[in-house]
Amino acid sequence: MAGSVQARVIFRGWVQGVGFRYTATHLASAHAVTGCVRNRVDGSVELVAEGERAEVEAFLDAVSARMADYIAGSEVTWGPATGGFRDFRIRFGRE
Repeated sequence: MAGSVQARVIFRGWVQGVGFRYTATHLASAHAVTGCVRNRVDGSVELVAEGERAEVEAFLDAVSARMADYIAGSEVTWGPATGGFRDFRIRFGRE
């Protein structure tokens, strides 16, 4: 876990009801990342990814490219990885 980072991204736009969470989960399987993705009450989607920075950046680039038609904007917050995830999955329930 040494050297690992966490990216917390809020995606805004038409990001719910378009397969965003399922697409992110599918793309995560091709990258060495752990974390989660979930819908938020305000209509945005929150994605948390942990891993080596280059791998997390590649994953986020893949999500942004695949879902570009639905994303109006995003905000990324970087920090140290928590190690609190074993895999990458959808979290259900809105916060």
